[in-house]
Amino acid sequence: MLDDLSTSTANSEWLSTNFPCQAACPVGTEAGRYVALIAEGRYREAYAIARRPNPLASICGRICAAPCESVCRRGELDAPVAIRALKRFVTERFGVESMIDLDILGEIYGSRAVRYPGDRVAVIGAGPAGLAAAHDLALRGYPVTIFEAQPVAGGMLRLGIPEYRLPRELIKHEVNAIMRLGVEIEHGQRLGVDFTLGDLKARGFRAVFIGIGCQRSRDLQIPGVEFDGVLRGVEYLLNMNLGYKTELGSKVVVVGGGNVAIDVARSALRVPIADEAVNPGINIVTALDIARSAVRFGAKEIHVVCLEGADEMPADAEEIQEANNEGIIFHHRRGPARILGNGARVTGLETIKCSSIFDESGRFNPSFVEGSEIALAADTVILAVGQRSDLSWVQPEDGLTVTPRGTLEIDSTTMATTAEGVYAGGDVAFGPRIAIEAIADGRRAAAGIDSYLRGVGHQPKSVEIVLRTLPRFGREPDYESIPRQEPARLPVGRRVGIAEIEQCFAEEPAQVEASRCLRCWVNTEFHQDAARGTECVLCGGCADVCPEECIELVSTHDLDVDLDLKPELTDEFGACAEAIFDRSQPGTVIIKDETVCIRCGLCALRCPTGTITMQEFQFQEAANDR
Repeated sequence: MLDDLSTSTANSEWLSTNFPCQAACPVGTEAGRYVALIAEGRYREAYAIARRPNPLASICGRICAAPCESVCRRGELDAPVAIRALKRFVTERFGVESMIDLDILGEIYGSRAVRYPGDRVAVIGAGPAGLAAAHDLALRGYPVTIFEAQPVAGGMLRLGIPEYRLPRELIKHEVNAIMRLGVEIEHGQRLGVDFTLGDLKARGFRAVFIGIGCQRSRDLQIPGVEFDGVLRGVEYLLNMNLGYKTELGSKVVVVGGGNVAIDVARSALRVPIADEAVNPGINIVTALDIARSAVRFGAKEIHVVCLEGADEMPADAEEIQEANNEGIIFHHRRGPARILGNGARVTGLETIKCSSIFDESGRFNPSFVEGSEIALAADTVILAVGQRSDLSWVQPEDGLTVTPRGTLEIDSTTMATTAEGVYAGGDVAFGPRIAIEAIADGRRAAAGIDSYLRGVGHQPKSVEIVLRTLPRFGREPDYESIPRQEPARLPVGRRVGIAEIEQCFAEEPAQVEASRCLRCWVNTEFHQDAARGTECVLCGGCADVCPEECIELVSTHDLDVDLDLKPELTDEFGACAEAIFDRSQPGTVIIKDETVCIRCGLCALRCPTGTITMQEFQFQEAANDR
């Protein structure tokens, strides 16, 4: 039972300190909220919260970089909650991959807006940014057409991320869900080759969103890059994921320390090497298929050469660990000096020790140690040292401004470019970033396009915090001592072809892991109201019972408070604050460290006068925005 309803205006500082997982999520997912619902077995409600701000929630349940986990307050206690894995758990029950409850998306979004049919919008690129923009624009009632250069949708989700991390059928389901909103897609349409921005305007599109991503690799200016057998990381993944056959040989050297480099190296273990002719587009998924096709998998020896130390690599730590488990050999603090070859064919890579990566001003400017060269034999060298967008299609008449970084200049609030009615987001606007950031860009651009087409200025929605007192608040026994649960992983010996490595949580470990959440949206509230019988009697029970020792009773004589804080404290606590600054008056202050509190509620249970209660907050749009 909930009572004592009140509202207040949200501010970013308060949210980031009290609900850090939501503040860290680019699309603002209330991660802790759906995790807590999973702990209670309320999976359908949990899915609704996970899906509402994220049209690609099922995909993110598998490949999201999970910035929410990096700031999870449970991590300060022992280890962060496995938020991404729990998202996958709940999407497999009610997401696009389950197809169990087709009405749930309608319940999440309600009735769709109806707009003038002439307000057509073109989206260029069917990657995460473009799909998110198309999704939100369709919900707002706009006719949307996506123009995609490749024969498949998904962008780098489909063409860059290996299938052992992200099943292709799941991508199809996510795309189909967006298509069911009325979105159309035209494949084989490359900007600058098959059409221009001017062509789209001539066809009657009133606004355009550009989300073409970074699908070109950056080159290294070292001797030997022209040899046969020298490949670029992004292009290699793109061709592999489109089903084109690439002969790598038995020894592969990958240059780079980012996620693309790790994806390339781990994919090289799995690329089919045919003893007989094999269809390059074959999907081998079982041991029987392998036997029938006379195919062995992967290069025998794979090396990764990177400038960074083992703990400095920009790739995800989890992916690096899995690469180590699979036998990939890392050469840290070494850079490429030259590519070795015999005639026109690569034979190896000469590496050199890296003494520093950045110069004194913090710019990327590696330094190397002369005389430390070591050669690695290789049948194939794959360069995965960064990505960039192809902006060769930009024409003077487009009115677009290209930044020195090779990205489109935009307004980061509305995602508008310097050309009227043209918006951009994702990698083409910011450079390579994680998928959830691209999704956030697409959603932000949809809101900007909506404001533009309706002829109104940018109108950010204000948010109110709804506060509710919880008369009875209890937690699971010993929840603070439960170790982090991990989903099962496929044994290394069975990791062949496209077999998915990380498995989905079973129900019991999912609920156990979800119960570890500290529920940061629940806070202790101290009341001081004699009329209500909640006046503190300074018994000290709250401090005695607190397992984290985050509550302390301190005499005002022992306090040293900055006088500049007096207006703020007086405004919040009224006359009670005077005792803090008036040393002639005896008094006691209860100080609580919110950063240490684990929301166990024992202080509220122990309080004999009801001065301490537990209070939760929820978000809702401000009344004038509804």
